[in-house]
Amino acid sequence: MVGCDCERLLAVTGTVRLLNRNVGFLLVFSAMFSKEIPAPIPVITLPTFPAFWNRSFLFVLLDLLVLAMAHFASGVKYISALGDPGMRRDGLRLAIESWNQCNEVGEEIPQMGSPRAADCFDIYKASPQVKENNCSLCNFPTYTLVHRVTEDDNKLGSGDTFLGINPNALHNADFYAAEKELYLGSKCEVEDIPNPWQFWMIMLKNGNMDTLAAKCPQNGHKVGPFASDGTFPCFGIGCMNQPLIYHNYTILQGPTRTMLRGRFFGSWDLDADLSSGLEQNKSYYSVTWQKEIGKGSWVFHHILRTSIKYPWLMLYFRSDATIGFSGGYHYPTRGMSKIIPESPNFKVRFTLNILKGGGPSSQFYLIDIGSCWKNNGQACDGDVNSDVTRYSEMIINPNTTAWCQANKLNLCPPYHTFPNGTQVHRNDTAHFPYAAYHLYCSPGNGDHLEAPYTLCDPYSNPQPQEILQILPHPVWGEYGYPTKQGDGWIGNPKTWELDVGRLSDSLYFYQDPGAFPARRQWTSVDLGTEIFKDPEQVAEWTVSDFDILISKQ
Repeated sequence: MVGCDCERLLAVTGTVRLLNRNVGFLLVFSAMFSKEIPAPIPVITLPTFPAFWNRSFLFVLLDLLVLAMAHFASGVKYISALGDPGMRRDGLRLAIESWNQCNEVGEEIPQMGSPRAADCFDIYKASPQVKENNCSLCNFPTYTLVHRVTEDDNKLGSGDTFLGINPNALHNADFYAAEKELYLGSKCEVEDIPNPWQFWMIMLKNGNMDTLAAKCPQNGHKVGPFASDGTFPCFGIGCMNQPLIYHNYTILQGPTRTMLRGRFFGSWDLDADLSSGLEQNKSYYSVTWQKEIGKGSWVFHHILRTSIKYPWLMLYFRSDATIGFSGGYHYPTRGMSKIIPESPNFKVRFTLNILKGGGPSSQFYLIDIGSCWKNNGQACDGDVNSDVTRYSEMIINPNTTAWCQANKLNLCPPYHTFPNGTQVHRNDTAHFPYAAYHLYCSPGNGDHLEAPYTLCDPYSNPQPQEILQILPHPVWGEYGYPTKQGDGWIGNPKTWELDVGRLSDSLYFYQDPGAFPARRQWTSVDLGTEIFKDPEQVAEWTVSDFDILISKQ
């Protein structure tokens, strides 16, 4: 395709117009059978840098073409649930948060402030300068970035006041972080219909837990110190610390100053020297974002490295609710999802390129959705004793196997529902798809659990949790999910369109007998990895084109 002077390629469902220009290839899809575009297919501008034009990139291009054609053929109309559909808005809104094992702050790091920060800016364009001799930039527009969040804002920590803070939160690190997120959200907020929105969220989490410090509740109930049984790594006092968070604010780069680039990076090892990048035997994370003004999607490049002291780390890229509680969080939140996706009527689209997998214990989530409802079907209200966080996660690391087996029914959901509505109980060894499930665990406050069962970790959320982890398998194929191990893994970048709403509607989640079915509203939709108790491992991947599509009823 490179160097092709052709002006048109005919496709079955539409016309693909290929414009060969130095700035990139512009693909414009025009349906031949409909005056309405049935889904928000954006104009796709593809970079022409030589490094991008390889077989992997062409496969991603092919995926985009196939998805576009499928939308034209479907006839179903969609709207985006996001403030920044497809990650195409030049004026970025991005934040970062960090949690300890039980999704709190615990203690702040000196000089770092509360572990919440943001990079939000607007772009202003000036007219090109009058041509002058020897002026290489005179023919290009001049752009200026105006950042809405200052370094002083990002460094705010417990005891520092700001407009609107609840006085009761001023000297409590957990409450302060929640208030700071709301404050940063107010500075980043964009007015929109039907609701304003604030930012994408980068989430970090440290899996260490000091059982003698008694910082994490058990299924929402505070408990005293107890001896460790080895379940949670901890090198001693301070093992639950927050990371160093360094920030390269987004700036304009490139010969024409039209390339936007910024970065968050750091380490949980507080003595790490990051001046030269990733340091041997030290934990590390980095998220770099880059985009050409007016062209294509932001590309978010992630790196996560575990160390001997910090062998259990997580890094996710999230679209959270713009109001209410997001997944795993019992404080008011801010985010990108101006419409909360609800089962069964939504899809999730994104491009994922995994460069390094993070080792055999890396639970790389192609998609991770989080919600919260009580066992009686009512919506969560912040009561950590009765609220239950619900997660569904698709793990695509080929090293991850099915723990759910015919002889380990405690790790399987009680039943599986096929796309046609047929249900099969886990006792039905001839028909239950055991290999489709990594594990299922039950909420610790469930009063009527079907035996045998395994309770979820009672400490890693501020309230009880229920987790259903699935694996690539043919039973998920109708929903657009991978059907075999290796799909979408290293060397196989893909643009995915997952019918998350319909699949999540079919999954088993516990409720009390006779309870009215809960509304499955997913306040967090994310992807990324959890490297589980495996030191000296590195995961690396890029994400672009992310969108959540709501079908119009």
